[in-house]
Amino acid sequence: MITLAFDTTAKIASVAVLDGERVLANYSIDNGLTQSELILPMAENMLSSLKLTFSDVGLIATSVGPGSFTGVRIGVALAKGLAFGKDIPICEVSTLEALAENIGALRGILVPAMDARRSQVYNALFRSNGKAIERLTEDRAISLSQLCCELKAYEGERIYISGDGYGVTAKALTAEGISFEATPELLIAESAVSVGRVAQRMLARGETVSDKELKPTYLRLPQAERERLEKEKAERKN
Repeated sequence: MITLAFDTTAKIASVAVLDGERVLANYSIDNGLTQSELILPMAENMLSSLKLTFSDVGLIATSVGPGSFTGVRIGVALAKGLAFGKDIPICEVSTLEALAENIGALRGILVPAMDARRSQVYNALFRSNGKAIERLTEDRAISLSQLCCELKAYEGERIYISGDGYGVTAKALTAEGISFEATPELLIAESAVSVGRVAQRMLARGETVSDKELKPTYLRLPQAERERLEKEKAERKN
């Protein structure tokens, strides 16, 4: 089965085509343009290079968050549009699980982290034996200080970080004296290949949705909404 996979949840726009578990093509761009300008032409060019069309796609996999609110909406909207009226199953892939998949071949505690600002990250913890990944926590928005407290419980195990929150997380761990391994650079950023591989496992478990059922995962309100609620709260106090 041909799988078309996307990740648009951070700065990098990433598309991959897989045939089963075999990766046929992988295309990522980080040039400052918005994913809405990039992602569909990237997919069209990739399929064309493989002498395939959207009609050959049997499964669509998209990261549904957490991550950039705009980026998440772009990926979900594209998946909905491509599947509409074609009865193509879709896998709603956690961005954090896909980031753990990036570094799943490394033995230890996997710490996918996306910068959520305000000294917070979107995060989940996983453990890998080098072959299989075990989820230890649900996806959550968590303060860096709380994450550091949790990771102290895994002292003695190798810790690997991935995601666009790598820098802020590494800085926080260093400040707390928590040792971690340097993650190979090519395994840090979001990757549609990992989205596709997670989707293959989801498909085997029957975890697919229709275009109508597909929805994003935000974990917290957008900044504009938070600011509005804070303003209303302050006005009520006055």
